[in-house]
Amino acid sequence: MAEVVSFRKDPDKAGGGALVLRQLNDGVLRLTLNNPPANALSIAVLETLMGELQAAGEDSSVRVVIIASTGNVFSAGHDLKELTAHRTDADDGVAFFEESFALAADLMLEITRLPKPVIAEIDGLATAAGCQLVASCDLAICTDTATFCTPGVNIGLFCSTPMVAISRAAHRKQAMEMLLTGETIDASTAKDFGLVNRIVPKQYLTQVVTKYASVIASKSPEAIRIGKEAFYRQLEMPVEEAYTFAAEVMVDSMLTDDAEEGIGAFLGKRIPVWPEE
Repeated sequence: MAEVVSFRKDPDKAGGGALVLRQLNDGVLRLTLNNPPANALSIAVLETLMGELQAAGEDSSVRVVIIASTGNVFSAGHDLKELTAHRTDADDGVAFFEESFALAADLMLEITRLPKPVIAEIDGLATAAGCQLVASCDLAICTDTATFCTPGVNIGLFCSTPMVAISRAAHRKQAMEMLLTGETIDASTAKDFGLVNRIVPKQYLTQVVTKYASVIASKSPEAIRIGKEAFYRQLEMPVEEAYTFAAEVMVDSMLTDDAEEGIGAFLGKRIPVWPEE
């Protein structure tokens, strides 16, 4: 049976509904942005997602995280109305702007540092920080009608923080194309650029994403934890240093209980039973 729990309610929403819906089923935690139509990344939403991810990192029953959304927009990025409202602050909004962008950066880093894979499930538009969220996830699967953009230049604001994640997910010149033009790209182009892994028909999106998550959840949690951390660390290293580091990781991995069990199961032609964390 799936466990459904809602956290962090927004008093401005009808009925005080949850900003992020939480569903845990067979090791797969689904976090659904629930603030349509824009699913904007307000301070409250960012804090909620951060709390959920931090809790997931400590919860041994969670093997994989999916970030999805309700409505026709995956996420329109930062809440521009919320940001604009603080222009009347005594400091012209500087403190609030710093808090908002720093919190978003912390969230993206939390995704990267989480010892469990995070999959973005995109149905609709992912724009600005919403596109940054997609780029920050380990995997991204979208519908054939999903679209992506970094439109900051259209409103006099270069998408500098989304640039960090997007330039590390997409090819350099294609990332610059998105950032400089602010134009919307379709799912096929996003896949060519490297922003998404797979494109599936809308009616099969959740089914396909859940299947991917379930396959990953069946693997060694220790191997996944070690491997994900090593993947992002070696990306920032020169190639020779990366090989040295990766070899050290392999040696350490060989000494884990999961590796002993996994190799033993392979040689014994049986299904591995991963040790409890």
